[in-house]
Amino acid sequence: MTDSAPPPASAPEPTPASTPAPAPAPAPAAAAAPAPATGEKWNVLSIIAFVIVFFGFSLISVILGFVGLSQIKKSGERGRALAIWAIVLGLISIVVGIIFWIVLSAALVANSTVTVN
Repeated sequence: MTDSAPPPASAPEPTPASTPAPAPAPAPAAAAAPAPATGEKWNVLSIIAFVIVFFGFSLISVILGFVGLSQIKKSGERGRALAIWAIVLGLISIVVGIIFWIVLSAALVANSTVTVN
């Protein structure tokens, strides 16, 4: 009989219990700061119209408000509410000014003491 050596043992097949657990997934990197919003552009005329109505430039504010509204409809910019408020406040200011001058004129005419000899 010949002494035959058993074949060398190969590495045993890993069993599920003997396999090492997979390494945990790396934590997600911290989110970078969000890029500044490239949001919609504001209509400059509507902003100017809204601001100058408070300085007494009512007629100019109404005109700029209407021009701003027209531009906003074409370009889709922001500022529609500002333009509308500029128009409304400007028209109210004009109407109040007209009423004031009518009342003042009527009061001056009613109290005039001009006599012609």
